[in-house]
Amino acid sequence: MDPHSARSPGPESSILPAAAAPADDPPPAAAVMAPARPPSPGLREEALYGLRAAVPLAVAVFGFAVSFGVVARAAGMGISAPLVMSATTFAGSAQFAAASVLGTGGGVAAAIVAAVLLNSRYLPIGISVAPALTGGLLKRLLSAQLVVDESWAVGHLGGGRYSRGRLLGAGALIYGGWVLGTAVGLLGARYLGDPERFGLDVVSPVLFLALLKGQVTDRRALVSALLGTAVALTLVPFVAPGVPLIAATAACLLGLKR
Repeated sequence: MDPHSARSPGPESSILPAAAAPADDPPPAAAVMAPARPPSPGLREEALYGLRAAVPLAVAVFGFAVSFGVVARAAGMGISAPLVMSATTFAGSAQFAAASVLGTGGGVAAAIVAAVLLNSRYLPIGISVAPALTGGLLKRLLSAQLVVDESWAVGHLGGGRYSRGRLLGAGALIYGGWVLGTAVGLLGARYLGDPERFGLDVVSPVLFLALLKGQVTDRRALVSALLGTAVALTLVPFVAPGVPLIAATAACLLGLKR
């Protein structure tokens, strides 16, 4: 045997490689990090979204309010009373009903009853959005003032959930359009004349059809909407204002029952 062939181990061979961990071993729990979730939109972002979504609705509401101002002026309500009514009541169909009753010689009690019947739909609407309106009593009352048909539709997130920011953003824009349109109709009544000349009499039905479109998402909802429409149209010639709406609401609830 060659004495030179038996070499002593060098420094390289004296360093043994460390045992590698098996590739299939899970990493330590501390090293596992959940993927970052995108931050939820804040109140400001949600309010801006609601405001943008309500722009086309606000245009229709403005025209509807102009029509109300003209009708209220023709009914002898003056200027201050309709403006205060729009700022406090903020309910187009109810205000129209009251102005129509007064304009045809009806009493104040009949006008109030008609308005209350038409506004009774806000009871279930208020219940549905109550969880989203957080804060103290005064804050919730002021927020509720901006909850109308249009903002209620814009603020709906699905599954019976509502966004407070969207409700407030949409409601604020609709509120401004309603009060401003009322003022324009009152001050320009003598120049505008009959609202039907400008097609303002169809603004309300078209507006509610636009709102309905976003709510009819399946066959069951479509059947309920058609049932409510049929009931309302059938009753309109025979009963007092407001009653067809209540009956149609009941019909829709029956249609939605599983």
